[in-house]
Amino acid sequence: MSYCINHIPDACITSARGFLAGAVYAGINSHSPCNLDLCLLYSEAPCRAAAVFTTNRVKAAPVLVCRSRVPAESVQGLVVNSGIANACTGPAGLANAEAMAALAAVRLGVEATRVLPMSTGVIGRQLPMHKFEKHLGSIALSVEGGADFARAIMTTDTRSKEYGVSVEGPGGAYTICGAAKGAGMIAPNMATTLCFITTDAAIELAALVPAVKKAADASFNMISIDGDTSTNDTLLVLANAMAGNRLITRGSESHAVFQKALSEVCTFLARSVAADGEGATRLITVRVAGARSQRDARLAARAVACSNLVKSAVHGSDPNWGRIVAAAGRSGAQLSEDSLSLKIGPVELWKKGRILDFDLNRVREAMREPEVIIELNLGLGRGRATAWGCDLSEEYVTINSEYTT
Repeated sequence: MSYCINHIPDACITSARGFLAGAVYAGINSHSPCNLDLCLLYSEAPCRAAAVFTTNRVKAAPVLVCRSRVPAESVQGLVVNSGIANACTGPAGLANAEAMAALAAVRLGVEATRVLPMSTGVIGRQLPMHKFEKHLGSIALSVEGGADFARAIMTTDTRSKEYGVSVEGPGGAYTICGAAKGAGMIAPNMATTLCFITTDAAIELAALVPAVKKAADASFNMISIDGDTSTNDTLLVLANAMAGNRLITRGSESHAVFQKALSEVCTFLARSVAADGEGATRLITVRVAGARSQRDARLAARAVACSNLVKSAVHGSDPNWGRIVAAAGRSGAQLSEDSLSLKIGPVELWKKGRILDFDLNRVREAMREPEVIIELNLGLGRGRATAWGCDLSEEYVTINSEYTT
């Protein structure tokens, strides 16, 4: 099957056909980095929707509402606020999440059940519903509004995160685009952040649901900033079929192509989240090969990416490579010193249980790069996986010691 997947420069969430967005500052997020904190996404045609939500036992009210509505065949709108998470807010918070969707539905001219609410921010505060009532009607929707949407969902992020691809094949052409936010409370236990993806592809719901789960497992479930899984984490994909391509069905060749394209978008956005971790100065990429199974590879990669000792060593460019081996050793993956090999950047430090003669200065240099690449080969099989994280800095503590003040 001949197909082509190409990155779309300057893509945003409205780059897919039929999607419009807009944002406004409603005074919900007093620390908004870009004076936008309330946004809408609208599809001109009903969307099939699939999502992956937080596994935290404490789930925010909007997550509960969305879980009751997704998977779905006819979603048309999304309303998101930053600044207040609407988590741990009881029955009143649940009513506010539903009211938030209802108010957005009036603005969009669709049924309330076709709109999904999402929130991000401080836990334990009720939403100021009068601000939603006042400002939702003033949001102008346009194709150009996608960039504002991406900025409005930011909290402690230092930059917006957007990515998109075009797909061309025998069944026709379509687009997949997304926007994400996340810089803290990020741990590999999906969804680890808020990520919203649009596509104009025609795809059956039975094919979309597993594609979203698989893409999440390979991307957002493989990043870590601080080991905390939030109450609001969500990856949502909306498909409106406006590209006019041949319907993508589960298990078909076109489904495999869609999966690859969706995973590319998710991976880019996940890496962007990890690189923008609170106080981060370096992205950490952990590649594990030679594992007994893919599960073991994922366990080892995630353990290294999540290790605060590894993160601290990277921040100080300290070639304390034993921390990496120790993290892999406690991961739960099958592992033997005699078969384990380790590289940091281009420098091989350990090979099949033997310490090599290497230059510490070259290792330090590799750990000063914007992206620090750690490669482990377990030497036991063909399983492989990649995880992403960031260094742990003094600035992370500063940000999180003053978050509500």
